[in-house]
Amino acid sequence: MDQGFGSRAARGMRIAVYWIVVIMAVLIDQTTKAAAREVLEEGPRMLIPGVINLVHVENTGAAFSMGQGATALFVVIAVAFIIGATAFVWSHPNMPYYLVIPVGLVAGGGMGNMIDRIIDGSVTDFISTAFMSFPVFNVADICVTVGIILSLLGFWIWDSKEGGAWKEE
Repeated sequence: MDQGFGSRAARGMRIAVYWIVVIMAVLIDQTTKAAAREVLEEGPRMLIPGVINLVHVENTGAAFSMGQGATALFVVIAVAFIIGATAFVWSHPNMPYYLVIPVGLVAGGGMGNMIDRIIDGSVTDFISTAFMSFPVFNVADICVTVGIILSLLGFWIWDSKEGGAWKEE
């Protein structure tokens, strides 16, 4: 593979897109959490009747409230993932954008919840499903979930198109 300017430009562009996605996910997540803490101070609200309610919950655990009180561990895991994801995107300058973006979503969601854990010792959750019993969640959780699903799909597509190219660089 050409290690000249074209490769550096491709790598730089992918890293830029990755960090834009990470930063946008964090900004949207932190903004919605701040709004939820402010607006939901007086109690739950209906957003979409019968579908989505808004309720302020502080969660010291991870997904589905697992691992209550393991804040330091979750911060370490988030930092390790963000570093690993950044290194992975950096080390694969031919990675397709349909994979760069979801990896950025996962990293951004992890960073959003990590910020909460560092500042407050818990994560602000506020989205509640009204039509089924499901744990309360937030925008960061949506970014992580959608990002993981799209990443798995993206890795599968990339691997099948390139004959395993992502493993050999």
